[in-house]
Amino acid sequence: MESKRLFDCIEHQLKHFPKEDMLAAKENGSWRKYSTKEVAQIANELSAGLLSLGLSAHNFSPEGSDKIAVISTNRPEWIFGDFAAQQLGIIWVPVYPTTNPLELTFILNDASVKYMFASSQELYDKVMSIKDKVDCLKEVYTFDRVAGAKHWSELRNNDAALLAKVEEIKKTIPVDHVTTFIYTSGTTGTPKGVMLTHKNIYFNLSMGKKSFPFNDAPDQKVLSFLPLNHIFEKLASYIYLYSGMSIYYAESLETIGDNLKEISPDGFSTVPRLLEKMFEKIMMKGEELTGVKRKLFFWAVALGEKYDNLIPGSWWYRTQLKLANKLIFVKWREAVGGNVKFIVTGGAACQVKLLRIFNAAQIPIYEGYGPTENSPIISVNQQTPGGSKYGTVGPVIEGVQYKLEADGEICVAGPSVMLGYYKRPDLTAETIIDGWLHTGDIGVVEDGKYLKITDRKKELFKTSGGKYVAPQPIENKMKESPFVEQIMLVGDNRRFVSALIVPSFAKLKDWSKQHGIEYVSNAEIIKNTMVLTMLQDTIDEYNKLFNQVEQIKKFALIPREWNIDNGEMTPKLSLRRKVVLGNFEKEIEAMYV
Repeated sequence: MESKRLFDCIEHQLKHFPKEDMLAAKENGSWRKYSTKEVAQIANELSAGLLSLGLSAHNFSPEGSDKIAVISTNRPEWIFGDFAAQQLGIIWVPVYPTTNPLELTFILNDASVKYMFASSQELYDKVMSIKDKVDCLKEVYTFDRVAGAKHWSELRNNDAALLAKVEEIKKTIPVDHVTTFIYTSGTTGTPKGVMLTHKNIYFNLSMGKKSFPFNDAPDQKVLSFLPLNHIFEKLASYIYLYSGMSIYYAESLETIGDNLKEISPDGFSTVPRLLEKMFEKIMMKGEELTGVKRKLFFWAVALGEKYDNLIPGSWWYRTQLKLANKLIFVKWREAVGGNVKFIVTGGAACQVKLLRIFNAAQIPIYEGYGPTENSPIISVNQQTPGGSKYGTVGPVIEGVQYKLEADGEICVAGPSVMLGYYKRPDLTAETIIDGWLHTGDIGVVEDGKYLKITDRKKELFKTSGGKYVAPQPIENKMKESPFVEQIMLVGDNRRFVSALIVPSFAKLKDWSKQHGIEYVSNAEIIKNTMVLTMLQDTIDEYNKLFNQVEQIKKFALIPREWNIDNGEMTPKLSLRRKVVLGNFEKEIEAMYV
């Protein structure tokens, strides 16, 4: 397969399907569309502007190439900047808008970022608050108009000589040049810069496009709202761009429902948590119904729960489902624009119940899987007959080699495996062994075809929103409190992070005495309102040190210490998380009611 650079998608579109709405976003209440021709012009002029700042790829090495960072919500300017950097061989370093100041400082210093884009006043202020701790950072440009800040449009330069130079440089960018660093949190909590080349991402998008399949569809459009700094949405975006689909950017997560109705997209990518929220809203409306309408609604949902794409069901079941689609599910489809042909979900496990119900409602959802380190797709449920099975992450896509280790760990090899972690050859060597990327996920293959994730080898977990959480640094920080003896974070495929906490009962006895509280037993003291309030205040203080997704939203107090005898601790006194999860399942479930 001939490999291309990501920015070649502009030329690809101009040649095969030039569009009036290659990209679109709401500006002053109406959709502002950017044609393929206009995007090409903006990207070139922005490249010329970056060139005038003295930025370049130098020797095309990860260390030698200049870096530009971006902290922004999804919008066309994000893509303009990405294109402009790529065309010069500059490495693009995206940062989550929710990244805390400590991590932001680390990433900018680690990558030696020279210039940065910030989308809004709030994010500009966040960057400026730590700018004096990042000596390499020369200037911050904004996408919105922000008082006292330089606007990104000031960088656009239409000087003929510079534009000619840009065209020359574009021709020299090799496909194996690093195009982006994507920082992910490790089990230590210290972000790691995943180095991905044009070839890594282009190979993955080509194989994903072929396997799913995504056919060229210049008449189709998609809605984009998952953060572009996540490789899942970035990869999806380039699949859309190489397929000729128009990308419309949602105004915010709160306006997704309205934006879906406005543009009636053919598809979008999402994470399970957003599907859960969508389903919760639908069910709340169902609860408000009365009489026959209420009965019909829950009759349709019950039918959906039994749906299986691989087993058609009886004639009577199919007849009922057809009726349910005409009477009830048609309104569900209207809520997502009435035109959806595909929804791809990833980042965390999706509830099988939701997959059954939505697919029964003719809202086709396909679950996929893959880490940032593989650019990212390893497998995806596919649109072809027999290509999808609920409860699995689908067949491994073409071009990706895979194997399961003796312990079930999923390992992959091929052109989409990352170059490595930036400045961390030690971690790279631990993760890529003899060319095989060790994912840290445990899986099985069902029916000789479908990959299923059964466990996590590493302690790192993802919330149902698809965000990684490294529990150890948070637990260790919380244990700095004299009132916290033991703590274990919970949250894998859950809506939020919670914690099981064993208080320091010796300390608690003293505190209770000082506050005139009778200490009858451990079991009784952990129910005391004053004790619960004190511990909540303690957690609230430590929560300030972490990103919102990492913060503990609820906790349950445990009346005894975890120990070796109960199998909760190893002989080396390490926590056995699976045992604790099993022993305190009741307490955990109560936190998610």
